[in-house]
Amino acid sequence: MLHMATERWTAYWTMAPRHGVLRTEPARAPRADEALVRTICSGISRGTEMLVHAGYVPPEVAESMRAPFQVGSWPGPVKYGYLSVGVVETGPAQLQDHRVFCLHPHQDRYVVPASALTPVPDGVPSDRAVLAGTVETAVNALWDAGPRIGDRVAVLGAGMVGGSLAALLRRFPLDRLQLVDVNPARSALAAALGVDLVHPDDAAGDNDLVFHCSATESGLARGLQLLGDEAELIELSWYGMVQPRVPLGAAFHSRRLTIRASQVGAVAPPRRVRRTTSDRVRLALQLLEDPIFDAFITGHAPFGALPQTMESIFNDGAETLCQVIDYPADKES
Repeated sequence: MLHMATERWTAYWTMAPRHGVLRTEPARAPRADEALVRTICSGISRGTEMLVHAGYVPPEVAESMRAPFQVGSWPGPVKYGYLSVGVVETGPAQLQDHRVFCLHPHQDRYVVPASALTPVPDGVPSDRAVLAGTVETAVNALWDAGPRIGDRVAVLGAGMVGGSLAALLRRFPLDRLQLVDVNPARSALAAALGVDLVHPDDAAGDNDLVFHCSATESGLARGLQLLGDEAELIELSWYGMVQPRVPLGAAFHSRRLTIRASQVGAVAPPRRVRRTTSDRVRLALQLLEDPIFDAFITGHAPFGALPQTMESIFNDGAETLCQVIDYPADKES
């Protein structure tokens, strides 16, 4: 039983580039339209959170990339994160004692509007459910791209987003699907998905669609090379302060190639009138009933070690896909 007057919750904060700490804050009781959530686990979004950890967030896009329940701003102090799974301890009857997903920073307990919570299906383990934000990004990219039967498709970058795209695309009736990455360690993920992993130099060309997720200038250039005439590249990379050169010379115009940005902040235009962001996250959680997504979980670490875990991933994160942070089963008041 919580005593709100004395209870304090603990959250992870980035205080300055490459300096994260756990800080406490006063607890508060939920209002009528809110819910109190006890966190079971959260996930580190390696791409974006490493940019935040390193202080590489460009000032000109700082506001547009704020997480829904972020506190503070860059370079710090800032409380950031958006892959949290917990159980509702106090809230509406339909959510009480149920597991939920929320776009909340790393924190052991928190209060949010009940409308910000999405129930986790019984068939989805809590650690797998933290992938909902990433799978939601992949769903949005597929809505942007609209792959067609018999398409030839390449996904460049076998990280969380690229891998999630490959996991979903493997269900499509495609003529060809290749997962492209320079890191041979990604072969284990590709094997689990039943998808071919190829080096960029060996990737097949004449693709109808290329999804670029490597966040590298060379990957973007290679992705354009792999397109067929009048084909489209879907750009999902977020580069932070890096400004890659885009090869728009040579045959880019004569081949009538297209580069389309895909970003999860808004529902993709082809579905925007008929789907909400809540619909999209519910769909992502339903898709996570597929146990194939367990292949994305490459490690667990305790919440108390989160500052050290962030720095460890930054220093040697080549093998990391989704790092799950586990929270104590309960917290005595």
